[in-house]
Amino acid sequence: MKFRLFSCIALNRDVPQYHLKKGDVARIVEYMDDPYHGYALEVFDALGDTIDVVSVSETYLEDVHHGERLQVRHVEA
Repeated sequence: MKFRLFSCIALNRDVPQYHLKKGDVARIVEYMDDPYHGYALEVFDALGDTIDVVSVSETYLEDVHHGERLQVRHVEA
């Protein structure tokens, strides 16, 4: 397990099936061993409300670092 539970991560690529884009930030809520090594992520809107909980492979994630900025984008429902 590379990433700690409840840590914030950023996506390093688009995940079109969930309407997520590279750079979107989420929180890790569970480690998933099957069917692939991955994580369940809680995705929030700009106000901190939960949008969805999704599962992605570990290869889709990267650490968030000091000095990086968040930005807002509109997502159609």
